[in-house]
Amino acid sequence: MNPPAARPRSQRKQDALQRLQQDVDAWISTADPEKGTPYLVPLSFLWDGADLVIATPANSPTGRNLQATGVVRVGVGLTRDVLLIEGTVDTVAAGDVDGDLADAFAAKAGFDPRESSAVYLYFFVHPHRVLAWREENELAERELMRGGHWLVD
Repeated sequence: MNPPAARPRSQRKQDALQRLQQDVDAWISTADPEKGTPYLVPLSFLWDGADLVIATPANSPTGRNLQATGVVRVGVGLTRDVLLIEGTVDTVAAGDVDGDLADAFAAKAGFDPRESSAVYLYFFVHPHRVLAWREENELAERELMRGGHWLVD
């Protein structure tokens, strides 16, 4: 089976932004700061045009790891159409999140962390590196963002 032709970086960026707008869930990868134990969990997200916004209980492994390390790796999409995002996070208490943004998150995710009996935190993932590819023929130019700056317009 022959893969489709490799997309130019500009098309991959456009496809990546569309995926961030439309997809609901992502794989969130963190690590325990003391033991280095990796932790991977699917969570809903909202793309606000600059950051991915996720919410998880403060005392969950993901919540604890994000608070302790401030770094994350995110996988969005399918194995043969994937975005990998490496970034840092800012932590915001549920009561301190802008109401319109929290409403948009709730509408997209299908649940509202502000209404949970558990203590939720919102994490704003600031992408520093974004990679996107479908097949082996796109690996050579998979890096779309480096140092928080898009490499293509």
